[in-house]
Amino acid sequence: MSQHSRVAVAAASILLALSGTAIAQQPQASNMTFFISSVGSPFGADFGGIEGADRHCQMLATRVGAGGRTWRAYLSVQAVDGKPAINARDRIGKGPWVNSAGVQIAASVEDLHSANNKINTENGRAETGRMIPSRLFVVNQHDILTGTLADGTAPPPDKDMTCGNWTKGGNEGSAMVGHHDRMGLRDDEASKSWNASHPSRACNAASLVTTGGAGLIYCFAAN
Repeated sequence: MSQHSRVAVAAASILLALSGTAIAQQPQASNMTFFISSVGSPFGADFGGIEGADRHCQMLATRVGAGGRTWRAYLSVQAVDGKPAINARDRIGKGPWVNSAGVQIAASVEDLHSANNKINTENGRAETGRMIPSRLFVVNQHDILTGTLADGTAPPPDKDMTCGNWTKGGNEGSAMVGHHDRMGLRDDEASKSWNASHPSRACNAASLVTTGGAGLIYCFAAN
């Protein structure tokens, strides 16, 4: 084999190796059924209602090639004006759910709402495959909007815990958030809950940031 041929073969081998690495690092969009949104709404907790939050999940999934599924935001809606509450756990399908790295985070709705679920710093990934920054990072985004109690049901209607059912983006109201990294400044278990750690300070983007979030939401494939 000539020197020119050997160089060509070596170059081809390097390109093939790099190509394989690139492929391996890409999120497994075709199999992904769970992610944390890489971005939130530009209006804080105001998504234009829960339907708008669903569209947000669908849009992000579509961008990475996973738009063939029906995506739902893990958000609850409180009862108001004679309209019944909507529980987050009842709208996300039956599971199982896997993240962009192919890791199963829960086998079923019951598993998801138990101590057995695998939502944590390593597995709490965006649709792009990026890990969401935990409290150990300089920029902390571990507050994930849920408006939901620990069992996956909507809060009672006596106090706004869903930022006006996801229509408020100002200084009024608040929303329940969870810690995707299950870490808290306190020792109580609630501060380490993935879906019900504490209420947000308010509903605007700045307030969500000051308490350790970025207005991100959990997204689940319902089918």
